[in-house]
Amino acid sequence: MLEMARSLLSQSAADIMSQFMVILPREMSLQGAARTLARAGVSGGPVVDDLGQCIGVISTTDFMHWVESNKMPMAAQFKQTMSNAWQLSENGDRCSRVEDCMTRDPVLVKPTTPIGELARMMMEAHIHRVIVVDSATKRPLGVVSSTDILAAVARAHALEPQDEPEVGAALSDTIH
Repeated sequence: MLEMARSLLSQSAADIMSQFMVILPREMSLQGAARTLARAGVSGGPVVDDLGQCIGVISTTDFMHWVESNKMPMAAQFKQTMSNAWQLSENGDRCSRVEDCMTRDPVLVKPTTPIGELARMMMEAHIHRVIVVDSATKRPLGVVSSTDILAAVARAHALEPQDEPEVGAALSDTIH
């Protein structure tokens, strides 16, 4: 786990990753995947093949792209394919399995990847999570999300001595 005395930039993926993750098999239905993610309270997760190797990621963005690519008018889509925002039809849609709609070529990182590199990778790829994998097997070990990086920044900030006066106090001093 994270050592409290470590500086922010010396932390790695292993220090800040969430080990709790929803791992989805590639052949799972989109409806099943959406339900599983919603029940877990997460917005995405790694997709694995039959050997447990990470082959993709599915997220709310992928579900939005699925809705965008459907050719029916939006009102008809919701009447025919969804009873609520997360329930997708399993009746022969062209993109009915996780593997069909996932983001391929996920950003995979080693547990030793530094936090600064994680942030750079997410920014460059315009993504909100990277999958931490075992280098040899490519099996997921954890997920680092943008929220995990923000939490590490907040923890580091809380540990630093606060030399600056509060904004409100400094503002009232300048007004008087």
